[in-house]
Order: sequence, then structure tokens, then C-alpha cells
Amino acid sequence: MDSLRKARAYNDDIGYQDDEATKAAFISTWFGSSGPVCRVTPPFRCDYGININVGDNFYANYDCVVIDCAKVKIGANVFLGPAVHIYTATHPLDAVERRSVESALPVTIGNDVWIGGKASVLPGVEIGDGCVIGAGAVVNRSIPPYSLAVGCPARVVKRLEGKAGSAGAGGEPPAS
Repeated sequence: MDSLRKARAYNDDIGYQDDEATKAAFISTWFGSSGPVCRVTPPFRCDYGININVGDNFYANYDCVVIDCAKVKIGANVFLGPAVHIYTATHPLDAVERRSVESALPVTIGNDVWIGGKASVLPGVEIGDGCVIGAGAVVNRSIPPYSLAVGCPARVVKRLEGKAGSAGAGGEPPAS
């Protein structure tokens, strides 16, 4: 079953079932890899699915989109607010080249990251462990670990305290 059919099946039926194990099992056939606790609130869209790898205790809220033309690696305990978009596809700036060339750059999101609603993560970006990305931010450059980044373009406005060994601790996603 191709990714569009899987998205349709998930968004029309499977994603609304009460059984979390059924949903997680389906996601494990759609994504390249996923941890045992992987929650995706429909609707969710992606290009391929196979290029998405998420760690344990992953949560994506409503309306998330992942354009996974390249690898998207997401760590453990990562929470995506509503309508977060992650893009790997990129195009040349030259108009003539753009007619026939497309490329993609991977995106990496560390452990214990919270990305607020309607934030966009652009191709080639790495977001370090323990980061918080503010709602509506456009992340067009990499963000160092334990940073609060906000705005368009996203800028680090505060260093956050990291707690050693926090990845894999589990827990519920924060309210978005």
C-alpha cells in the first residue's frame, strides 16, 4: 500500500480508533521506524512515510505534514503541536533550473523536543536535544541543544536547562 493510501486509511479510519496498539502497529508499517509509543492525531500527511523515523513517546497533534523526500529523524519524547510542517524538499533559486531540478536535505530533531503549533522546519535543519520551538516559528537554520527558539525566522532567545538522562522518561505531551 503506497503512502497516499496509507494516509487515507489512517486519516479516515484507523487514526480514530480507540485502540492505541492498532494505531501504533499501522504507523510501524507506514514509517521507516517508530518507538512502541507513537501517537499521531489525524489528519496527518507525508510524501512517503518510509523516510520518517521517530523514537519512543512521539506525539503529533492535528494537521501535521512531513514532506519526507529525504530522511526525517525524530528522537524520543518529541511533541509536535497542531499543524507543524516539516519539509525536506528544496528547489534551485534559478527559475530555469527549477523547472527540472528538485533536491532534498534531511531534517533531524533530537530527544525531548517540543515544537509549537504551526511551526515550520525547513530542509537541512537540525534541532538539538531539549529544545522548545515557539508556535508559528520558521526554523530555517539549526538550533543548538536546550534552546528556546521563536519567530520568523526562528532565533534562539533563551538557553534552557537540560536534565541528564531525560530521553526515554515517557509522559504525556504538553497541551498545545
